[in-house]
Amino acid sequence: MTISGVALLAICTLLGGYLGDLLGVALGVKANVGGVGIAMMFLIAARLWLVRHGALSLGLKTGVEFWGSFYIPIVVAMAAQQNVVAAAKGGPIVVIAGLGAVAVCFAMVALIGRLSGRVETMDEIQAREAIEASVPHFKSGRIG
Repeated sequence: MTISGVALLAICTLLGGYLGDLLGVALGVKANVGGVGIAMMFLIAARLWLVRHGALSLGLKTGVEFWGSFYIPIVVAMAAQQNVVAAAKGGPIVVIAGLGAVAVCFAMVALIGRLSGRVETMDEIQAREAIEASVPHFKSGRIG
């Protein structure tokens, strides 16, 4: 049943929150550090384990997928609860780390874009599909 998927998510969330709090204590920060991310990794691992052992029922799968679709809004809501002003008062290293993380992300997006090669634009896809629709027996660039 679907409630089993919600229960699995709740267990993963509690474990992730607890480990995030422990990580915060270990780092000397009075905050949960990565609890939601840890919880989602637990959820992914639990789902994979259930699939491998044939125990992922339709209800369990539905519950996990339902709450999995809320992942981004949950992360945004939890990030909004963080005290950014207090963190910034802790020293310039926080600002440097934040700017460094953003710079690395921008660089990785650019690198992945360059390594992926040329990608067909939407206009090109629509033009190709229009040609395919107008020419009978047109398949894969071959006529006939």
